[in-house]
Amino acid sequence: MQSKPGTKSVSLLAHSPELAADVVDCVVTLPTFRRPQHLLKTLGSLAAQNTARRFVVIVIENEAEERAGAEAAAPLFARKEVEGLVIVAHERGNCAAYNAGWRTALEAFPSFRHLLVIDDDEIAAPGWLEAMCATAERLEADIVGGPQVPVFADGSTDRFRTHPVFLPPYEKTGGVPALFSSGNLLVSRHVLEAMEQPFLDLRFNFMGGGDSDFLSRAAQKGYRLAWCAEAPVHETVPARRLEADWIRARSLRNGVISTLVEKKKRAGERLGAPRVLGKSLALLALSPLRCLRSLFATGSVSSAMYPVYVGLGRVLAEFGYANEQYREPDKN
Repeated sequence: MQSKPGTKSVSLLAHSPELAADVVDCVVTLPTFRRPQHLLKTLGSLAAQNTARRFVVIVIENEAEERAGAEAAAPLFARKEVEGLVIVAHERGNCAAYNAGWRTALEAFPSFRHLLVIDDDEIAAPGWLEAMCATAERLEADIVGGPQVPVFADGSTDRFRTHPVFLPPYEKTGGVPALFSSGNLLVSRHVLEAMEQPFLDLRFNFMGGGDSDFLSRAAQKGYRLAWCAEAPVHETVPARRLEADWIRARSLRNGVISTLVEKKKRAGERLGAPRVLGKSLALLALSPLRCLRSLFATGSVSSAMYPVYVGLGRVLAEFGYANEQYREPDKN
């Protein structure tokens, strides 16, 4: 199998034998980069799903040279412990990997209804897939998000659990106005068939935020969004991501992404750009008050500074600042 979702090819490395592509209900896409051991844990959690739905997994290896994740996963597919495909996306980057997996799903499995996304640092609860699909069907939602519950490398760091960087955006199941992350996501097939390609804008490839932009564009097109609180995935958070400089960089990045996504959303509007700038300046001006309010409520300086960094990131984006945290994955 060869296809070209970006500027370079996607190649098939492994597939489970006797795979009946035309009876697949759901496709789970799983991008991976230099986390072979955790990838196996993620695949194990998918193999243990409690559901009668016929689903397959597409592992998208984004390290085209060493391919450690793909090599670790391939035997599971050969033994049919997990059904699906292992592909290599030769073009580096977060968005390139997602695009390769989503396009492969459309090409390889003509009858699936739901595409789900999980990352290679996450573990799905046993009822994850069933809960996501059932919520989409019950609420007649086109796209469903779910919580990414942090599991910290140091058990003494539970104080970070309520930090805005790690806190899920919603608490209850139901329709929502916006979604922001693809780390725990369901997208209906008809959405993918209608959205322009590449699905995720490659300008966000090493920054992140391509998923937020995709979800914003889908909402603009009128697709219904929902949240499923009963479908958590547990995300392993390494100690590196609890350091002050990483949290500060992620907070600034979130502000940058917010501006870039809103600029695209208002690109066709009269005075759209000045409105985005005005909002950014207003948020930055108000951020000290929000900082003080958060400090009194939580006692956490790190949490309190979040709105300041987001506001600053929004304004810096107007001058071309971009924090590409995925450019050096070993430091992310």
